[in-house]
Amino acid sequence: MSSFSSLQLCPELQYTLESLGYVEPTRIQSLAIPHALDGKDLLAEAQTGSGKTAAFALPLIEQLSRSPLASGERPVRGLILTPTRELAIQVADNTLAYGRELGIRVVSIYGGVRYEDQIRRLKRGADILVATPGRLIEMLLHQTVMLDKLETLVLDEADRMLDLGFIEDIRKVISFMPDKRQTLLFSATLGGSIATLAKELLHNPVRVSATPSNTTVSSIKQRAYYIDNKDKSDILCYLVDGCHWSQTLVFTRTKKRTDEVAAYLQREGISAASLHGDRTQRERNAALQAFVQGDVRVLVATDVAARGLDIESLPQVINYDLPNQPEAYVHRIGRTGRAGKSGLAISFVAPDERRFLADICSLIGKEIPLMGVPTIEKGKLVDGPLLSQIWTKKPSGSGAENQRSDGQSRKPTRQKKAGNPKQTPVSKRSGSAAGSKATSPDDKAKAEGNNAGRRSIFQR
Repeated sequence: MSSFSSLQLCPELQYTLESLGYVEPTRIQSLAIPHALDGKDLLAEAQTGSGKTAAFALPLIEQLSRSPLASGERPVRGLILTPTRELAIQVADNTLAYGRELGIRVVSIYGGVRYEDQIRRLKRGADILVATPGRLIEMLLHQTVMLDKLETLVLDEADRMLDLGFIEDIRKVISFMPDKRQTLLFSATLGGSIATLAKELLHNPVRVSATPSNTTVSSIKQRAYYIDNKDKSDILCYLVDGCHWSQTLVFTRTKKRTDEVAAYLQREGISAASLHGDRTQRERNAALQAFVQGDVRVLVATDVAARGLDIESLPQVINYDLPNQPEAYVHRIGRTGRAGKSGLAISFVAPDERRFLADICSLIGKEIPLMGVPTIEKGKLVDGPLLSQIWTKKPSGSGAENQRSDGQSRKPTRQKKAGNPKQTPVSKRSGSAAGSKATSPDDKAKAEGNNAGRRSIFQR
């Protein structure tokens, strides 16, 4: 299939796709749409940013348009389950845009907003419902929404739903549906747990895979830098300021850390917002909107909150903390390098995170060299030496700065904001440097806490 025009979609959908600038389908769309239009159950593997939403939304809308119900009747005939609120909003907006010429009514429901407001929207009817499992179950139990007329179920990012412990919620939602239905399961990974779920829910499914399992987009440039935990915030500020980045997505492991990093950036004069599960939906929407519109330069988020973020041309993603689940790395860096565009993914690797990096490399089948702290030359990032070089270098004398293999010293500094003429290294620890000389990871760890003779983190 070389174009959407070959899909036998109705004229209204063809017009909509053309007006949206859709010309050639992505690989997952080429593989999935024909089988979905034939009414078959589908098990589809595709990484983040590959065009999954159109791959299930277009055939769903087409099928609904082919069998309209009696005038005034609008039961839920299509259900799309997503793991997070952000993804539910994104999918609903895209689906609504695809079906606008056909008058398809799309409603999204999720936690974190007023229950009564969502009930009021549902009372007007919904052809397609986009929902998170928790809020949907609440409404099903109160009989404010019914699924007895459901024709198609879509599980979007099913692997993430299982990661978040939604398996029992999914089974409970299934119990409210007719046994006879079409089921489309989309996931970035098709591991053992997904295969088990597919056996439960799908009937003779067609399996399609847009990319080899757990691969990363080739257009994403991946970098890993060896950085102590206590130095990460300083180096993050240095990179954002020195490279003049205007839109950077930063991932942390915990909600508390997310707030701390965002607050640190703000104190350093870098506009930032945090995004995590403890924020209200209004706060999360405001943070995301400010980031998309460029009102804040850095969005600091947890994995759960950032799942489903679809930001056009996002230039870089930073793993402030490496995820302890390697699959999460694939999803994180998939926020950049979307739709064939180039992207940069940087990982800060603390000594206790090196095992996470090894797991990630094993999963994606690609080595990500671990390097020293980068510098910035003429606004561009310059990689530090390879890790093996860092651990084998010997100091040239007391207080002597470490030299790169090409003989150039590494002493990047970040200018203070206007009004303060004093220049200081990015590390602000008075009387001590943020790193120490060591010939092995163990020696390096033992050396922490000893202030005597420490060099700056940028003089390793």
